[in-house]
Amino acid sequence: MHILVTNDDGPPSPTSSPYVHSLVRELQKQGHTVSVCLPHTQRSWIGKAHMIGQTVKPLYYRPSETFDPSPSAAHQAQGTTYTRPTKNKDEEEWVLVDGTPASCAQIGLYHLFQDKGPVDLVVSGPNYGRNTTAVFALSSGTIGGALEAAVCRRKAIALSYAFFNRNHDPAIIDAASRHSVRVIEKLHAQWPTDKSVDLYTVNVPLIEGIEHRKTLFTNMLQNYWGESGPCFEEVEGSIGDEDEEEERIREGEESRASRDPGSRENGDADEEDQARYVHRHFKWLPRFADVYKSVEEAPPGNDGWAVKEGFTSVTPMKANFWNAATQQHGEELKLPTSSDLQVTTMTTTTATAAASESTALTRRPAQHFYALVAYEDPYLQPLILAALRKVFPPEVYTLLPPPPADVAPPGEPIPLDRILPDGGTPGARVLQITPYEAVDWDYYEHEPAGTGANGETERGARLVNCYALRKAVIRKHFLWATVEQWIAKRPGSALATHVRRSETFELDYAEFLDDALVEAFDLRASLERNERVEEGAEEGQEAKRREKEWWILKPSMSDRGQGIRIFSTVDELQAIFEEWEEGEEGDDDEDGSGIRSVNQDDDGSDDDETGNGITTSHLRHFVAQPYIDHPLLLPGTGNRKFHIRAYVVCVGRLDVYVFHEMLALFAAKPYTPPGHTSLAAAAATTTTTISDGEVAARGENSNGHIDLEAHLTNTCLQRSVDEGTVRRFWDVMGGGSAGGDANLGESLFAQICEASGELFEAAARGMPTHFRPVAAAFEVFGLDFLADAAGTAWLLEANAFPDFGQTGPELRDTVVGRLWEGIARVAVAPRFGFDGPGQGREGEEKWGKLMVHVRHVDLGR
Repeated sequence: MHILVTNDDGPPSPTSSPYVHSLVRELQKQGHTVSVCLPHTQRSWIGKAHMIGQTVKPLYYRPSETFDPSPSAAHQAQGTTYTRPTKNKDEEEWVLVDGTPASCAQIGLYHLFQDKGPVDLVVSGPNYGRNTTAVFALSSGTIGGALEAAVCRRKAIALSYAFFNRNHDPAIIDAASRHSVRVIEKLHAQWPTDKSVDLYTVNVPLIEGIEHRKTLFTNMLQNYWGESGPCFEEVEGSIGDEDEEEERIREGEESRASRDPGSRENGDADEEDQARYVHRHFKWLPRFADVYKSVEEAPPGNDGWAVKEGFTSVTPMKANFWNAATQQHGEELKLPTSSDLQVTTMTTTTATAAASESTALTRRPAQHFYALVAYEDPYLQPLILAALRKVFPPEVYTLLPPPPADVAPPGEPIPLDRILPDGGTPGARVLQITPYEAVDWDYYEHEPAGTGANGETERGARLVNCYALRKAVIRKHFLWATVEQWIAKRPGSALATHVRRSETFELDYAEFLDDALVEAFDLRASLERNERVEEGAEEGQEAKRREKEWWILKPSMSDRGQGIRIFSTVDELQAIFEEWEEGEEGDDDEDGSGIRSVNQDDDGSDDDETGNGITTSHLRHFVAQPYIDHPLLLPGTGNRKFHIRAYVVCVGRLDVYVFHEMLALFAAKPYTPPGHTSLAAAAATTTTTISDGEVAARGENSNGHIDLEAHLTNTCLQRSVDEGTVRRFWDVMGGGSAGGDANLGESLFAQICEASGELFEAAARGMPTHFRPVAAAFEVFGLDFLADAAGTAWLLEANAFPDFGQTGPELRDTVVGRLWEGIARVAVAPRFGFDGPGQGREGEEKWGKLMVHVRHVDLGR
C-alpha cells in the first residue's frame, strides 16, 4: 500500500512526538510505501481546522535511521530540517508544513508524493496520548487529520497511543507499532464496501504484552466536561506577548500625558476600576477528573473502557461523528497470528463466559481504588503495573494516566484534585507511586474521616510510596546519630554489634581540617596512631604497614557512591580536600574556592558536579567509617569483595518487612587489603592514568596504591563491570559452583532482619523530627550490609527508593518483580481492605517467607 502519514504532534521529538518515527519504520519494514507530511510543530487540540488567509509553507525533514524516545535525548539532533528539498531522489525526506493536521492531509493527498502513485490509506498519528471518548475526539487534531482525508473520500485511520508513563520504553513503543501495523492492515483489508464506515479511530494502550491482548470494536463514549471546574485558568492581564505589553505601556503614557495633573479630584476611581471587565488572560488548562469519572461510571464496551482494561479499541465512524457499523461493537478484531507471537486470548470465547465477564466489570467492589503509577522508569514501571495485575482483579482498581505537563510540570507535586474523578475529596481512594517530588504531602499527612488506626476504612483510603521525612536513616551523618542515640540507652541493642562507630564532621575549607577534627576524637586518635606506625616502619616493611587502621570518607548527602575515598592519615585526608578545592577553581563561587555548600532540601538533589564526579552541594557534612579490613570472600567468586543489598519495606506506623531475596554486589577487581599493593603492581592493573593530585585523593601514597575498584562494591563507580557483578545472594551463599555456605547465608539474613527492624524502630522512636511514618504511606529502602570474615553483617548505609535498575535484566522479574508483588500484598492490599499477603494457607506461608515481618512499632495515630 501507499500510506500517507500525518499527525498533530509534529516531527519526531522525545518530549512532544515520540511515536511517529517508530510507526513509519514499522510500516516500511512490512513493505509499504510511506509518505509523510506533518505539521512543523505541535498542533494538538485543534480538531479539523484550517488557517484561513494563511499561506502554508513547507520545510523538508530528513529523519535519522533510528530514534531515541527517552527524555534524556531531548536535546540531541535526531533528524535535520532544510528549507529546500533534496535533489537526491534516493534520500528519505518528509515534508513539514506550518499548517494543521487537516492541512497536512490535503497537501499530502493532492500536492505532494504524486510520483509514488495514488494514496491508498491515510494514517493520522500515532497521537501522544489517548483519543477515547467524545470530549477528546471532538478536539483531537489526530482525528481531525483523518476526518479531512475521509471527506476527501479516502480511507483513513486515526491512531493514538494511550501512555501510562512518560519515560518511554522503546521496546514497548516498537511492540505497539508492530501491533498497530497489523491492525491497520487488517482494517484496510476488510473495509466495508457499503460505505458505512468513513474512518476508524484506534487507541492502543502502551503496556507490556500489547501484541498478545485483544483488539475490540467499540462505540465512542458520549461524555461531557463536568462540574470540576473550567478548562481555562485566569492569569494576570499584564502577562502577554511583547507587542501587547508594549501597546499597554504606550496607552498608559498617552493617557498620563493628556491628563491635567490638577484636574483629578480626590476620590475619583482609577480608569481601570471603571472598566466593565477586569483585564485578564486565560490559559488552556483542562480538568480531566470528570472525563475519567465518566469512563468509570459507563458500562463496558466503549472506547474508554477498552483502553482502561488494556485492550486496543477500534471505533468505526462516519465523517459526521456518527458511530458507524454498530453491529460490530463488542466484537473482537481477529488479527492474523504469526509463529513468533503465540497470541493468547485473555478470556474464554463462549457466550456464557463473555456475559459473566461483562457482569463482573459492571459490579465495582466497595474497595475499588484509583492507581496513579508514574514513576517514569522504563525498568521499574512495567514491574509495578504487573504486580498490581497479579494481586488485584481488573475491576478492583483503575489506572490513572499521568497528568499532562501543563497540569503537573516535572519535579512538582501532582494536583490530585485535577485528575481524580472524585476531585481529591476525602472520599477518593487512591494509590500513588511516583517520584518523591511529585507527592502532594498535605493530601497524605492527614487521615480522612472514618479511618482507623490501622488504616482500615471503606471510604477515603489513600496510600503513597514514600514518607515525607526519612533523613534519620538515609543521610549518613543522621544515620550514625540515630544509632548512637539509640544504643546509648540500649547498649544491648542489635545496632551496637551491627553498626561500626562513625565520626561526623563539617568542613567548608581544606585549611580548617584540623579544627574540624577536634571533636572527632576516635578518628583523630586512629590517624595519629597510623602516622606513628608509618614512621616506625622500615622502607619496604609491608607487614608493619598493614597494622594501620583504614577509614572510608563519605560526603553525607551524596549517593551513587559519589565522593567516596579511602585514607589512613591526616595528610591523606588533607590531600583529598585540597584536591576537591582545586577541582572547584573557576566555578562562580563568590566565597572563593572553598568546599561549597549549596542550600537545598535534605531530600532534594543538585546536579552541579565538580570535575571529580562529586556534587558540590554534598561537600560540607562528612562521615568517616572504619574500613572493614577482613571482608567475607567466597570461593568461586574471583576473590572479590561484595556487599549485600537488602530491600526493606516500611508500611504505615509502623511495620517493617525484609524481602528474602537479596543481592550480592561485587567489586570489579580481586580484593587486596589497603596498603598491600605496590605502585608497580597497581599500575599494571589500573586502566586509567592517575595524576599526582588523584594519588592522595584516592588514598594512595608513595609506599602503596589503593585501587578503588578492588574495594568499592557500588556498581555506579565501576569502570570494568562484568556480568558477575550483581548476583542473587542465595545463589552465592547456597553452595554449588560458588562454593558458598547456606547456613552462613541464613545467619547473615537473620542478622540483617534483626538490625533492620531495630534501625527503623530507633529512627521512629528516637528521631521523630527526622523520620515520621504516616499511616497513608509505605517506603522501600535499600540497606547495604558488608559481611566480615567472621560472619558478622555490618550496616553500611540506607537508601530511600534505591536504584532498582542495577539489578539488571536477568534478575528483573525474579527479584524486583517479586518484591513489588510482595509490596502490593503487604502494603497496598490491607490498606484498601483486601485480605492477607497471600490467598489460603499456602499463599500465606509463601509470602510470609518472602516478605519477612521483622518489627511492629506501635506509634499510635
